[in-house]
Amino acid sequence: MADDSIAVVDLDRCQPDRCNYECANYCPPNRNGEECITKRGESADDEETIEGDPDQIRISEELCLGESCGICVDKCPFDAIEIINLPQELDDEPTHRYGDNAFALYGLPVPSPGNVTGILGPNGIGKSTAVKALADEIVPNLGNYDSEPDWDAVLERFRGSELQGFLTDLIDGEITVARKPQYVDQIPKQFDGKTRELLEQTDERGELDALVERLSIAPIMDQPIDSISGGELQRVAIAATLARDAEFYFLDEITPYLDIGQRMVVARLIRELADDEETDRSMLVVEHDLAILDLLADTLHVAYGEPGVFGVITPPKSVRNGINEYLEGYLTNENMRVRPNEITFEEHAPRQTTRGTSLLDYPALSKSYGDDEFSLEVEPGTIYEGEVLGVVGPNGIGKSTLAKLFAGSIDPDEGALDFDLDIAYKPQYIEIDQPMRVDSFLSSITDEFGSSYWDTEIAQPLQLNPIMEQQLTELSGGERQRVAIAACLSEPADLYVLDEPSAHLDVEQRVQATSAIRRYAENHDATALVIDHDIYMIDLLADRLLVFDGEPADHGHAAVPQEMRAGMNDFLADLDITFRRDEGTGRPRINKPGSQKDSQQKRDGEYYYAP
Repeated sequence: MADDSIAVVDLDRCQPDRCNYECANYCPPNRNGEECITKRGESADDEETIEGDPDQIRISEELCLGESCGICVDKCPFDAIEIINLPQELDDEPTHRYGDNAFALYGLPVPSPGNVTGILGPNGIGKSTAVKALADEIVPNLGNYDSEPDWDAVLERFRGSELQGFLTDLIDGEITVARKPQYVDQIPKQFDGKTRELLEQTDERGELDALVERLSIAPIMDQPIDSISGGELQRVAIAATLARDAEFYFLDEITPYLDIGQRMVVARLIRELADDEETDRSMLVVEHDLAILDLLADTLHVAYGEPGVFGVITPPKSVRNGINEYLEGYLTNENMRVRPNEITFEEHAPRQTTRGTSLLDYPALSKSYGDDEFSLEVEPGTIYEGEVLGVVGPNGIGKSTLAKLFAGSIDPDEGALDFDLDIAYKPQYIEIDQPMRVDSFLSSITDEFGSSYWDTEIAQPLQLNPIMEQQLTELSGGERQRVAIAACLSEPADLYVLDEPSAHLDVEQRVQATSAIRRYAENHDATALVIDHDIYMIDLLADRLLVFDGEPADHGHAAVPQEMRAGMNDFLADLDITFRRDEGTGRPRINKPGSQKDSQQKRDGEYYYAP
């Protein structure tokens, strides 16, 4: 193979009983009499070292011609093969490779005592593999997947690097680890009991009561763990992790299900634990909310590559430079382009909307759930044709209730929504239990499915083509989210209502989903109402803003839609948070609380960027 290429076979997709081995039959080396693509049961000296069905294919990386050929990739009917050029800068063998024709990881992040280290990159790029190595859950095999891995060899590989001290302590058993899982919705499947019982098992520092108070989870302490919401589960998982007494804390995605106020509380808790000079704890945070990552981290590793094929973790960068380079799509020190297009933001807020024809004039509305339960009051307002209306506010304040009112899934107690409009609705929590394939599901929604236009506008930006043959019930949270967005946008409608489209998506997927929604709205003169907690997504998407306030879980109030600056000023002032724009990229950045910039903007009443 070309020295700069890697061959990966997705064994979940390779289906030899449903094809005629087109990959092998058309492979140029095979046609010249060489055994480049063979059956797994035929090509191994020791069959036990080769995973997968013996009839599935194996690619010899020594004989493969590399990405410049790519014939097997094109001929495989199940998209099971990837041949990818590796960056020329990768001089070493992989840090870890999962097997023959399997994912390879290059590099490891460097935890730093007393600091918060961030990792930024797409899903499926090896971040969790890297953390398992640092937590001593796996021993990196340095690419030698057919032999027993050895920590001494790993230490020799990283001798003289910034990671040497950490690895030495890890091998000597001098590091304890506390880890927050990525998917908190799996916790009820692993623990059967009340929230208090779970958390009391973790209180090694004697700080549980303070954590419970600051994370506002006291009301659910005596509830069964399987009865609480996603946002409550996230805060419980964070409390359980931070309550432990460890040298190394790993927190995998701290913001899903949390509103921006809750995200700030979590960021402050992590920062305080890292800043404790008596302990010198190392904190490693994987996060997709760039504003929070920017505020929280001291240094940043960017992870890039090809999801499911290979991943590279860069040496540490400054947080600002790392995020800006990632958004620009070009990593300077690595001389590596990781995205074809730069992600740009509006340079001057707010975006000025052009008043057009009213699509919907809605009256004052109210909705309550029992005498002593939640109630929502909505002021009358107008939604214009062709605009994207962003919706912001704390969790439990009624945003999803308003979406359901507009979608017609619930009726208001007061006020009538008797408009004659077609509504396409993507709910906050996606429950897909239909036993059908993704392509069958989407083709049942639109006749445009499979057309070049639909593929360009929806399938490609939402990265749907690789999962078209999967069953809906087998999709991950992020895959399910992308399918739900595609299903919503594929419906012919007057108003598209999307509730938290950024949930479970990595940075790249959020950007592409945002672009897909915005481009669809512009190209179709479509009107959209988008609820989200990601300020980046709202900043890129929204023309105007609908702000909610009130008391979460008790009562909510939706104001009249406003221009972006006025709306964001109201919203952020309530949270006591100020934003500025990065001078290089124009992206939103949270000012450090109490900083000169933060104090000046508060004095000026400009919480959403200084004009």
